Amino acid sequence: MAEASNNNSAPPDPYVAFRFSIEIEQVISGGFSECAGLNVETEVDEYREGGLNEYTHKLPKGSKYTNLTLKRGFIDSDVLWSWHRDVIAGKSEQRKNISILLLDSLGNEKHRWNVSQALPVKWSVADLKADGNTVLLETLEIVHHGFTKAT
Repeated sequence: MAEASNNNSAPPDPYVAFRFSIEIEQVISGGFSECAGLNVETEVDEYREGGLNEYTHKLPKGSKYTNLTLKRGFIDSDVLWSWHRDVIAGKSEQRKNISILLLDSLGNEKHRWNVSQALPVKWSVADLKADGNTVLLETLEIVHHGFTKAT
């Protein structure tokens, strides 16, 4: 006879979006306030088969990855600016591997996305305003060759 399952346990809480960390070349580069663009979309070709009117065949033809956008409060470190400056200057290949880590409430790594061959294509700092009192943000936009989910 099969054991009855225990339905008294509560479902697990979902992860919160503010517990994450960024590694660039396996070095924690924490302090980012936002990481956007972790998505992939598969394009399809539609094919209508003669005499078949119930549906259209949709065949995958390729996937494309969105640029990543990293934001953090502007600090004295110029690591992100230097990386993009080297790309602007045409220095040798500047692609780096990046990992995005999702952490649980105790700060333990629960999920990891490894982004391959990342290259900065846009660096910016937020507008400077005398009448504002918000944190000055530094933004880096990155192209890449895709990502894999490791855990």
